[in-house]
Amino acid sequence: MKTWAFLFLAGVVCSLASGSLYGPPDSCKGRCNEKYNPRDVCHCNGKCEKYQNCCEDYRIHCRQTNTDGKETGTASDGGFSSSDDAIANEELQQASEKLYQSDSNRAEESDIILSKQHFTSKTKEDKDQSPEPLFSYVNQEKLFSKPTYASFIKLLDNYHKKVGTGEDFTGEQLKEQDNFLKEVMNTEVMKELYRFLHNKNRYDTETEFVADLKKMWFGLYSRGNDDGDSSGFEHVFIGEVKKGKVSGFHNWIRFYLLEKQEIINYFSYNYDGPWTSYPDVLGMQFNWDGFYKEVGTAFIGSSPEFEFGLYSLCFIARPGKICRLKIGGHNLGIQTYTWDKSTYDNGKKYLATAYVVSP
Repeated sequence: MKTWAFLFLAGVVCSLASGSLYGPPDSCKGRCNEKYNPRDVCHCNGKCEKYQNCCEDYRIHCRQTNTDGKETGTASDGGFSSSDDAIANEELQQASEKLYQSDSNRAEESDIILSKQHFTSKTKEDKDQSPEPLFSYVNQEKLFSKPTYASFIKLLDNYHKKVGTGEDFTGEQLKEQDNFLKEVMNTEVMKELYRFLHNKNRYDTETEFVADLKKMWFGLYSRGNDDGDSSGFEHVFIGEVKKGKVSGFHNWIRFYLLEKQEIINYFSYNYDGPWTSYPDVLGMQFNWDGFYKEVGTAFIGSSPEFEFGLYSLCFIARPGKICRLKIGGHNLGIQTYTWDKSTYDNGKKYLATAYVVSP
């Protein structure tokens, strides 16, 4: 066989093995309704919507049509039938910038003074290398009197931090969840988020959107041996302890309040974002009531609605993936993960976690 022919055939075989003969391995072009293969980075079969592991362009390439040529939905009837429903990375960046611009409740530069002290690249050392607290000053009177801050802070003492201890909410605590959702939905940040998702056919009404947010964030599932010992909200905003280590805990307000009570001891930081005003992003090491957090990223100075909205946007648009955003002209990455062991509303996934990653 001539060399060029051998190389050609070898290239075809490699292309077939990698799925790249018809397009990139992370695309559904030419792959609709293919058999499930766990080695694929994403999927294009009729069940990928249910398991939230479709390629990003699934709805563009794999929508079905009826005999009249009209769209009838995807193979899994996920409801996102038009290519206009797909959310491109550029649209996510535009949406995140709008959320950032509309966050009128975020801290101003004079509202927070940080003492970052020691920078480390060795996050496993578990040593206190910063003798002073992280927060030198926070304008509590101004910030914490705002309705979204006040309703958020009321949620912080409603949870057991150790995984394996079931949550049992009182009627008053359930009302506090509803009140928080009501207050954030009164802000332009969350109204902007709803408008964006409504225009992308994710939600028909604001009532539907809020109901889904409540289940997605506050719905209970089990990370340990006890049913209902965790939720997305607890993990991300409150923090948990599992196997002797801090898990989750990505909120600056929670951190500040516990630091004031001397329950948290700030050790060092390993990342400081490019923002010169708030919100900023900081990667931290700290000890929480005897338990170590090796790497924990958090927005600093953002409003509760901004964090809640941005994480929700990414979980809805890019569940289980890194979401590429922009805020204040700078790139930002947010990683989300789905909880796969239990579902709500006929197969929808709970939020397992969401946090900032390096862009």
